[in-house]
Amino acid sequence: MASISIPLAYKSHSLSCSSSYRLHFTTPQLHSPIQIKCSASKEGSDNEENSCQFKQLRNVACGFLAVWAVANSVSPVIAAGQRLPPLSTDPDRCARAFVGNTIGQANGVYDKPLDLRFCDYTNEKNNLKGKSLAAALMSGAKFDGADMTEVIMSKAYAVGASFKGTDFSNAVLDRVNFEKANLQGASFKNTVLSGSTFNDAQLEDADFEDTIIGYIDLQKICLNKTINEEGRVNLGCR
Repeated sequence: MASISIPLAYKSHSLSCSSSYRLHFTTPQLHSPIQIKCSASKEGSDNEENSCQFKQLRNVACGFLAVWAVANSVSPVIAAGQRLPPLSTDPDRCARAFVGNTIGQANGVYDKPLDLRFCDYTNEKNNLKGKSLAAALMSGAKFDGADMTEVIMSKAYAVGASFKGTDFSNAVLDRVNFEKANLQGASFKNTVLSGSTFNDAQLEDADFEDTIIGYIDLQKICLNKTINEEGRVNLGCR
């Protein structure tokens, strides 16, 4: 538990007396359930009006501190709680990529979840083209050499997946998490890369000819040192 003690000084304008107070505020440690406790100690006059004014000051100060506690304590809990669901037991889950999702492409909404984790689509040339893979779970999957032209991948989770030599030409890769993915030699010709992240991704020899990308996203991807000189020129990295 962390404890904060804040002195509050109050001087009454209607009474010829002044009082000082100390507000004690206790906050939880990281990952503990949120528990806010306020207590107060008072020095000085103890008349009824002064006590009433103090209660108002205490409530206001406690409210501000409660907001501070939520802002500083909830975020890590939420982040820690964003865990992936258990691996699907559907025996046909990998084959469902060949059908894809049918609704909500832009917002990653789907009629049935696509759990493609650890599936192997190496050199798949026919069945992934133009599919909607909205919010697909792809971590640990292999798409090396696959033809994924014109696919729609909105909010897909592809952390640690392998896309070596994958053709993403004319695809829409919207808010895809490619963290630590292997994208060596992948083609992003005329591909929309909106809001996608490539932290620690391998992008050696990736083709970014005519890639459509926003300025902020460009700044982020240009920080990746694995992009070769030609790729940086095509992207417009400075």
